[in-house]
Amino acid sequence: MNKLIQIALVGVALSQLHGCAAVVVGGAATSTAVALDRRTAGVFVGDEEIELRAINRLGEALPEKTGKISVTSYNRQVLLTGQVPDEPTRTRATAIVKGVPDVRTVFNELSISGVTSFTSRANDTTITGNVKARLLRDERVPGTKIKVVTETGVVYLMGLVTQAEADVATEIARTTSGVAKVVTLFEYIN
Repeated sequence: MNKLIQIALVGVALSQLHGCAAVVVGGAATSTAVALDRRTAGVFVGDEEIELRAINRLGEALPEKTGKISVTSYNRQVLLTGQVPDEPTRTRATAIVKGVPDVRTVFNELSISGVTSFTSRANDTTITGNVKARLLRDERVPGTKIKVVTETGVVYLMGLVTQAEADVATEIARTTSGVAKVVTLFEYIN
């Protein structure tokens, strides 16, 4: 199916959801995001669904012990970042997310610690923005097709990329101010 037809179908499907203008605006944003992505429209929407289901399941199964867990899904591979109080909670989080339909792999990068400070989270947001901006400015990488997640100065890169694109993106992230470490979770295409 033609990518433009897929995008249109996603937009139509989203506009049929119950709700107000937020859904229409969200549908337009989703359609734009799908157009800029290497994943199919179905996988893109599936990743959004995986994230929502995982967050809900974690909240139900670990209501008092979750600490701060973030869930990022890209091409049905899930990255868990944040903080949990102990190893059993960390291990259980992986098992819970593996039980979400369509999840292929779980990368558990949860740390066993207290929840990070507001300052640390704000710093991570700044680092993510800086890495994304640098990726978008570099013509050698498909900046719109790389997911960037930062947790306590560690930058995680996800996406469907060539080896050359991965190398450039990794170097860009590694040389961005404030980055302590770069973890690549790329899937490689020819």
